[in-house]
Amino acid sequence: MKAAHLERGEDAERLALGAARTRGLALVKRNYRCKVGEIDLICEDGDVLVFIEVRYRRNTDYGLAAETVGHRKQMKIIRAAKQFLQRYPAWAVRPMRFDVVAIQGSGQTELEWIEDAFQL
Repeated sequence: MKAAHLERGEDAERLALGAARTRGLALVKRNYRCKVGEIDLICEDGDVLVFIEVRYRRNTDYGLAAETVGHRKQMKIIRAAKQFLQRYPAWAVRPMRFDVVAIQGSGQTELEWIEDAFQL
């Protein structure tokens, strides 16, 4: 049996993936892991490769979900994206961007999609 926080994280990723598909994005890879980090979702938006970080907060007692993607987290995602591109060089010729999907709330959830949230 999985820990509750892991199940909530998977639920948030499923919700984000549904939102991505609604926006017309196609899934390339889910939960790409390497020694430098993880990328929750990698999708195609037309010819653009999109690296998506999904953040979930049950409540706002400790801040908003989007606020948890600070500089250190951004750098970790960028390093993982670079490793992905080295491993799969055919994707490296594409334009790319980094999006954040911030999900908040328990039961009644609020999803905020931040396109091009940070740069390389």
